[in-house]
Parts: sequence; C-alpha cells; structure tokens
Amino acid sequence: MCMLQGDVRARSSADFFGLLSFLQISGIEGPKNVGELCRLRGLVKTMDAKRSGSKPPVGANGESKPPVNKQFNQVPPSKRLQASYEGPPPPELDEEEFDEDVFLEDLLAEEAVPDTGVQAIQSRLAQWRRPSAPRYHNAYDNIVFQQLEIDYIIEESNKELLPESRGPAAVLRIFGVTEEGNSVCCHVHGFQPYFYIAALDTMGIDDIPKLRQTLENRMRESGKNNKAHICVTDIKMVQKRSVMYYQKQKSRNFFQIFVALPTMVATCRGILEKGIHIDGIGSRCFLTYESNVLFALRFMIDCSIVGGNWIELPAAKWHDRVDKRRLSYCQIEVDILYSNLISHPAVGRFSKMAPFRILSFDIECAGRKGHFPEPQHDPVIQIANLLTVQGESKPMVRNVMTLKTCSPIVGADVMSFESERDVLLAWRDLVREVDPDVIIGYNICKFDMPYLIERAQALKLSEFPILGRIQRSRVRMRDASFNSRQYGQRDSKEVTIEGRVQFDLLQAVQRDYKLSSYSLNSVSAHFLGEQKEDVHHSIISDLQNGNPETRRRLAVYCLKDAYLPQRLLDKLMYVYNYVEMARVTGVPISFLLARGQSIKVLSQLLRKARQRNLLVPNMKGQSGQETFEGATVLEAKSGFYEKPIATLDFASLYPSIMMAYNLCYCTLVRPDDMKDLQLDPDTYAKTPSGDIFVKPTQEKNELIESPTVLYVRWCKLLTGIVLPVRSMRVE
Repeated sequence: MCMLQGDVRARSSADFFGLLSFLQISGIEGPKNVGELCRLRGLVKTMDAKRSGSKPPVGANGESKPPVNKQFNQVPPSKRLQASYEGPPPPELDEEEFDEDVFLEDLLAEEAVPDTGVQAIQSRLAQWRRPSAPRYHNAYDNIVFQQLEIDYIIEESNKELLPESRGPAAVLRIFGVTEEGNSVCCHVHGFQPYFYIAALDTMGIDDIPKLRQTLENRMRESGKNNKAHICVTDIKMVQKRSVMYYQKQKSRNFFQIFVALPTMVATCRGILEKGIHIDGIGSRCFLTYESNVLFALRFMIDCSIVGGNWIELPAAKWHDRVDKRRLSYCQIEVDILYSNLISHPAVGRFSKMAPFRILSFDIECAGRKGHFPEPQHDPVIQIANLLTVQGESKPMVRNVMTLKTCSPIVGADVMSFESERDVLLAWRDLVREVDPDVIIGYNICKFDMPYLIERAQALKLSEFPILGRIQRSRVRMRDASFNSRQYGQRDSKEVTIEGRVQFDLLQAVQRDYKLSSYSLNSVSAHFLGEQKEDVHHSIISDLQNGNPETRRRLAVYCLKDAYLPQRLLDKLMYVYNYVEMARVTGVPISFLLARGQSIKVLSQLLRKARQRNLLVPNMKGQSGQETFEGATVLEAKSGFYEKPIATLDFASLYPSIMMAYNLCYCTLVRPDDMKDLQLDPDTYAKTPSGDIFVKPTQEKNELIESPTVLYVRWCKLLTGIVLPVRSMRVE
C-alpha cells in the first residue's frame, strides 16, 4: 500500500517550521530577519483561513481589510522574501495579505494529490519520463547524439550489415543522449580486436597461412576458445615502426593479427611471447605490440572517438531495431557498421553539452543500537531522490520514499509504503522511468548502491537489480581495489549499471582536493558554506519508530543528503570538468574515476603513435619499487618581509627539458646499436646517467607535440621505462 502526498494547500499552520526546514533543500533563500519571518507566518494563517471558509481578516474597527496592494503584486514573487527588511517587525501579523497563488508558483512545487496506491505511483512516474522521441527515417534522417558510455557484449552480428559473419562476435554499444534529450543505444558491428608482431627478416606474405594455422591450432589446444567458429580471423602484413629506440630504417614489416573475440588477444599474446614453432621457420619468441589495449579503447582510438564527444549516424547507414530485437530501454536503438560512424571533434556546435539527466540519491537504514547497518539484518527505511537536467538550475524531481507514513514535506513528493519490499521496487521503477544518464551521491559506490543490492538479495527480490538500460540485465557487483602512487590504495565495491555512469562525489573530492576531513558535512561546509540537517545517526531508528512527524524530520535529513551532492557537482563543475578531461585524454568518462593516470597516458600515446605510423611495444614492466629523485624544492622561511620576494620556477620543467634536448622513446639509442649506427659525436647528446639521445638533425622528437609529455615523467607509461631525465646538463 502506498500513499502519495504533495499538495502545499493541504498543509496546516503546525507545519510552518517544516516549510522553513525545506526551503534550504529546495535551494530557496529563507527569511533573513524577524520581519520576514512574521510575513511568512501571516501567509500560512491566510491559507488556513481560506481552506476553512472563514471570513477574511478584519481590522480593529470590524471592517474588512482593503484589497491586496497592486503595487506589491508587481514585485516578482522570488524577490519578496529576499528583499532586505530593516527596523522593527510590523505591529500586527495580519497587516499585509499575500497573493498565495503567485507566491507559491515561484516558491514551491505545487502538485495535485492523485489517488493512492500503485496507480498513483505510475501516474507520477509517467510525468517524469523523457520527452517522446521523434520518428527517425533511415532513408534521410541522421542521428546525432553525445556519447557518455561505451562497452561491448558478445553476440551474433547483424546479418543485414554483415551477411557473411559466423559465430559470436564482439558488438560495441554506445550510450548517449540527443540534443532533444532522448536516450540512444547504438550497436556497432564489424570492429575486430587485433595486435601486432614484428615479422622476422626471413618472413614474408607467403608465410602468413602457416603462421595463421599454427596460431589457430595452438589456441584450440588451450581449450579456452571452443565457442568461436574461427579464433584467428585474419593476418595482414603492414609497414610500421616501433616507437622504442632510434632506428635509421623508417619502417619495417609487421604482422597485424585479428582474432574473433577480445579475450583471445591475451591468449594469443601468451603463445607468441612464450615461443611458437612454425614449419619452415623454426621456434621463435615474438615481442607483441599494442596487445594490452582495452577493446573499447582500441575502437575509440581507431575511430577518432574521445570521451563525451558527439557522434553522427548518417542516413541510410543505420538500421532501426524493431520491438522484437530491442535489447535496451533506450528510446532510440539502432545498428551500424563501425566504418560508417562519424565522430565530431569538440568544436563549434559540437562543444556543447546534451541535456543529461542526473539522479542524486541517498538512503537511510534503521541500524541496531551500537551496530553499523548491515544489509542482512537492517532495513532500508527511506530513499531520497533529486533529478536534475544538465544545464537547468532547478531539479525536476524532489522525492522521498519512506517506510510507513510520513507527514508531507513542502516542495517534495512523499511516497509512503507499508513494506520495505515496496520501497525498493518503487525506487527501481523510479530509476527505470526517469532514465538517468548519470547517478551521483556521496559514498554511493562503497555504501548506498551495494547496500541496496545486498538488501534486495536478503529479501529475495530477484527483480530489483534490473537498474540499467539493458532489458533483463542485472546489476553486477564485485570487490574492487584502486591502487596508485598518487592516491594510494582504496578498497570499494565495483557496481556495473549498464548504460549509466556512476559518479561518487566522495571519490572525486578525495582525488582532486586535499582536505582535513572528507565527510559530507565537512566538504559541504568547505565548498558550499552549508551543512547537513542536525540528525545524529544514533537516533535514526528512534525517529523511524516514532510517528509521521518524526519520520518527516528524518525525511528532510535524507533529502538534504541527496541535495548536497548535486550542489557540490554544480559548484565544482564536475560534469564540465570530467567531460573535458575525457575529451582531452580520449578515454571514456567512467575511466576517470575507476582508473588512474596510466590509462590517460596510454590513450594519448597510442593516438599520437597512430598518427605517426608508430607502434607501442608491450614490454615487461619493472617491479615498481624503485624511486626517482624529483626537482629540488627550497623550503620557504616564514616571516614578514618589507621588500618583495621573487619566486623563481620553471614552467613545465620536464617537458621543457625534453624539448630542449630532444628526449623521446624514438631518439633513445641502445648501447648495443652504437657501433652499428656509427653516429658522429656531434649528432647525439649523452646524459649524466649515460643514456644517449640523437639530436633533431638525426631524428626529431615524434611525441613532444602531444599533451602526453605532461605525464611522461610522472609515470613509467606502459613500457615500464622512465626516460632518464635527471639533470639539465648534457655532455
């Protein structure tokens, strides 16, 4: 059973202070002084008088009050409570009458009270759905959308696009939003995983069939690829050059090896690196190139797609999925070949942001005395939700779902349920109906989201975890650990909701700011000058077990915890910052939180190498225990100085050194090659550590123009090798 409440007119004078409590949650400035407070109380009394049918207020002489001051009504409603008021309060509380309808139109979200029950929930959810999608015609309509998430699944390829395909294949899925706010799921076909090996000097095109058959047999023997019709789908000979070490020869022969599924790359790489016997050639070990690149990232690099950019599907190139073939809940679902995609760089009209839907939520649990809430024992008693459209200042949904009845809250929809099961299922329906692109909160990745999933398991709600955009696909959860030198080690839960980006404000703030405390209260006070409602966690269960009024206090607290992450997201401009970071580094937006710096470096390095026809080798990494000396930093002497102090520093110190002395992977000379290359002493420079780099007259630094140089000295990159930049002096 459910009861939905939301009409402001149903409020009584007793709920006056509830109005004040929620003004802050709604983002509305409340009374600043006693005069404004009295005005607001007068409004509530006037509302009570109108509902009860009593006569309008009268003066001391028994005459009716004069009509509302027209000049007052010309003042915008949003300015009335914000106007400064100085001096003593009015002598009479009923001295001035408010135009209730105009006042509430700007101040609060007025909703009519629908019928109670399941139909009421569905009726309200229907109001929060996305706008209807237009009818696209394949023959002459292009589909343009901003992508947010890219992943892949293993399924049969589209026979209309690839009639000769057989067996399972990797199909990429691109999720995004159109300019009109419609959700898109694009299935991309025809892109195959691949990597490279260097061909021996004695090997040519005629050796490709033998190499392919040998690899196919070895992969079949491994027993990991029985589902595929063919493991090694193709091998081509190409002219490339390794990014590592100086070479006089500008290019050489490489084999580009295509496999059926992304997981086969690692299997094939292991076979080649450990050694393989090829008839007529003998046993050889091969160094592989670009064999550790994630499949989705490989696709993005080859198609010039970066995180958060706009993609266009040309007319007559895409195929609409009919109802029977639809796999997602998205409004637009199509199939296309990867070669027909058009990726637009973020310039001009394609630099803007789509109207993403952002859902901020928070849960409250009734923990036992002296115990932290455990999903196996403690129920979820409230879930607060705030839905905002990117670019709009006011949320379109302010909602709280409560276990047991709860008194109404001004400006919010209160949905009360008799069972915890109904609360959880109603929240699942909310997520599916409002269809958020981004789900945010504070510590949701480590607590809120895992708690909901594990609690649903404890209640045996098998239908609850379908929260993503794929039909019948359940949320996946596993233990995860993030470890880097910059951020240290952090354990959390990795929850995968297909088609939706999860953005935990706690993780983002911990990465980007150094604060003394990372609690929501402290972070909000630091950045917003606001704090949470004053409800201690030890009394949450008591408030829940009380009456509708005590549960209303808890609901206001829960709503504030959902409201503050959205305020932090806006204040710190995280959506813009992370989308632009994804565009610059070329990785999906989800990588920016789930992974460290190395994936950003790898993405930029691979993109620049592809432009220069270079290949990045998959070299064995070092132990990672060695340390490197950083730049010299002189400690400042604190004190008062009457004369100005000049601060001397190098701008972009390490990249500047690399540019000055032509330091790069492709200009580094191996000691064993010095005799064969017969380099003149004037054509190279030797560092204090003994490493040799050729000068630009021999080989120009190929990667120095890339933003990658900002990271090269910070990370060991994918090769496990750090350029030995230790001094500006060279011999």
